[in-house]
Amino acid sequence: MSETGGAQALPEAVRALAEADFGAVAARFTDAGFAVTQPADGILTIKSTAGEGASQRASVLVSVGVHGDETGPIEVVAYLLDALSHQAGQLKADLMLCVGNIGAIRAGKRFIDADLNRMFRAERGTLAGTAEAARADVMMAATAAFFADAGPQRWHLDLHTAIRPSVYPTFAIVPELIEDGARRGLIDWLGRAGIGAIIMNPASAGTYSYYSSEHHGAAGTTVELGRIGTLGQNDIGQFAEASAALDALLRGAPAPEARQQPHVFNTAQQIIKLSDDFRMAFGRDTQNFTALPQGAEIARDGDKVYTVQHAEELVVFPNPDVRVGLRAGLMVVRVI
Repeated sequence: MSETGGAQALPEAVRALAEADFGAVAARFTDAGFAVTQPADGILTIKSTAGEGASQRASVLVSVGVHGDETGPIEVVAYLLDALSHQAGQLKADLMLCVGNIGAIRAGKRFIDADLNRMFRAERGTLAGTAEAARADVMMAATAAFFADAGPQRWHLDLHTAIRPSVYPTFAIVPELIEDGARRGLIDWLGRAGIGAIIMNPASAGTYSYYSSEHHGAAGTTVELGRIGTLGQNDIGQFAEASAALDALLRGAPAPEARQQPHVFNTAQQIIKLSDDFRMAFGRDTQNFTALPQGAEIARDGDKVYTVQHAEELVVFPNPDVRVGLRAGLMVVRVI
């Protein structure tokens, strides 16, 4: 891991999680009487062996490192899991921990061949033979097995950090198809985790959290926890609210009250890159949630011109460098 910021200097808990080394943590939970398995490289499951009340026990999937250069959540979860493993009896949820793109984390890169967070779909076209497609298959199989005997309380928190600055430093993408009660619970938790904005997403872009929501009934979300940083050099303080809320969820305790409710946005349109002629109408330094007025050009792709349709739309995840056929940006409108 010489390319991830100096593995020798990393705290042991962070080094272990970044390298998908679950040995010490797994042993502590096993000694505490949990059923602990490692169904694949980078995946750990910890389940209660008490049959009574199992249907009322939440099943929580936490994923980090789906993009190999988004290291902040790895540090957050490493410290949280290490602390919890020393108080293993406090774990009140069945837990699956997934370290996503292990190869990219080790290389200090975003991905090896292609974006892993676009691979959780049946149709992959020319990307079918990539390392990330194979990894997504492994992750989906483990996810299906984890939720196969789960009760109704199903969560998937896919933790990321954003490439570019944002008007809202923390925000989350929530699939619209989540059942109403579970969606309300998830949005409440996101507010308690200090998330400033929530985007309701009506359609899959092949992301991991949308997959778990669509196919396994999970209250899934992609959570952006601030900016990308180097492993071992992240400002952990910026993740304090999210860490406290996640710790409370796993311990079956109420999360701290939200300082303020997040703003909620609906997706107005998805900007799809149709060809190599795709060009966005603004610079690469454009922040997430930058507002554009009605009629403004968003992007141009040959004869196709994307323009703002509502009185105001805000751009999120603008990225002209994605592969042809993938989403190059989201346009959203505020509803709350």
